[in-house]
Formats: sequence, structure tokens, C-alpha cells
Amino acid sequence: MNRAALTILLPLTIALAACSEPPAGEALVEINLDGSSGAQSPSPTPAPSKPAGLSACRAVTFESVPLTHCIADPARHRIAMANLGADKQPFGSLTAFAASVDPARIAFAMNGGMYGDDLKAIGYYVEKGERLAELDRSEGPEEGGGNFYMKPNGVFFGTGGTWRVLGSNTFFNTVADRPEFGTQSGPLLLIDGKLHPEIKDDGPSRTIRNGVGVDAKGQAHFVISDAAISFGQLARFFRDELKIANALYLDGQVSSLWDPASERLDKGRVGPIIVVTKREEKAAQ
Repeated sequence: MNRAALTILLPLTIALAACSEPPAGEALVEINLDGSSGAQSPSPTPAPSKPAGLSACRAVTFESVPLTHCIADPARHRIAMANLGADKQPFGSLTAFAASVDPARIAFAMNGGMYGDDLKAIGYYVEKGERLAELDRSEGPEEGGGNFYMKPNGVFFGTGGTWRVLGSNTFFNTVADRPEFGTQSGPLLLIDGKLHPEIKDDGPSRTIRNGVGVDAKGQAHFVISDAAISFGQLARFFRDELKIANALYLDGQVSSLWDPASERLDKGRVGPIIVVTKREEKAAQ
């Protein structure tokens, strides 16, 4: 695989498609670690639902790049995956997913995970304890393998209030019990506190991007850029500002967030969705 230029998309690939896939009919877009980036995602748009309490997300700025940082706290939240609706077809967008649930129960939701042309999950994917796709440890296509195949890639997974990010090989070798949820993506942005070996501190490739990491307290931090950002900048935000050792790149270009409390509902064509719901508050004694 050419380390200097990694193509995200192969629109006609049948076996696998990178997670950053544009809508059908759009031109091929390439994002190279040492080249120019593709088109950016549309600007965030308000959701039609009413605000549902305090937001778990906040606006921050890192090196002049606006970001939205959302925190899932095990004491207050649960995490699950969603891909298929009641009709067994992919939701395809956060808008469609939002229409299928009670927004009062949702803290926030963000796209994340590898998927095919049909928007169904590929790579490791577990929803409600059921494994719907196997772990992919292959080297990928000889050409144009995309960001997913920048080894090591990784898995974000968890059961109950215990959530983790691990490299795919480490996950395969050390995790015996199937988690309640899991999604595979790549590359890892941070590996034991160090940037992925193929990611520069601030390379020229810039687009809308999102990622996830889990801190030493067990909180999951989700970050989505609200303007174009490099891989290195996103990785260093997790490392330097959030003090996270292992962080996983989720997607680019189509990266999307739904935050009912702030009425933000991003448009875009997405595959797997990471859903953070509110735990029920215990009644006062």
C-alpha cells in the first residue's frame, strides 16, 4: 500500500467500501495524508425537536479550528449502536434515525464505523449484543484501501458503563467476551499517547472529521470538527487537551452529529450510528 497517498473511496468496490462515502452519483473524492482534501460536509442544521435539557456537547476551539466536544459519562449515559430501522434497512441519515426515537431520551448521536455501498455495517459491528459483522484484520485492496486500512485501525466497544478503544489486533487477542456494542473504524489517531505513525503533526489534508477516545476515568469523548481539520490536529486535541491515550478516527466529510438539547441535526448520508442515551434518574429517597 502506498503510504504517501491513501484514497478513501472506491465507489464501485463490491467487497468493501471505506466509511467516508459520498452520496451515490457524486464524483470520486480522494483524501491524501500528503495531498489535498476533498469537499467538506454541509454546515450543521437545526433539528426540529425541542431542546431536551442541558447539552452533553460544548463548542471549543483548538488551533483556530472550531470543534464540538461531547462527553458520555458512564454514571449518566448508556451507549449503543444503530444501523438498521424497523424495516431492516439502514437509517441512512441522522434525520431518519431521529424520527424513529424519542428525542428526550437521547443525549447525542454521532456516525461512526465502516460500511459498504449499501450503508450496512462491515468490519466489526455489534448491536444489542448481536454481532452483525466480523472483525476485519485484512490488509485491504492492493490499491485505494482508504483510511480504514491504515494499520493499526481499531474498535470502539463496551458493555454497561465500561467503554474502550483498542487496536483491532489487540482487540482480537485480548477480548474474549462479546461486548454489548462495538464498531470498527480506522485509523487509530492515538496509540498509547503517540500519533499513528502515518499521521503528521499537521498534514495538508483537511476536511470535516470526527473521532472518539476514552479517558482514564472511563468517560467517552466524541469530537467533531465544525471546519476543516487535519488528522494531526484532531489527534493532538485528544492527546493534549483531553489527555487521552487511545483515540479512534470515525469518519470524514460525512461526519455528523445530532444534539437534541442544542437543536443541532446534521444532514448527510451515514452508515452505523453511535447513540448515547440518558440513564434514568433514580427517584429521591
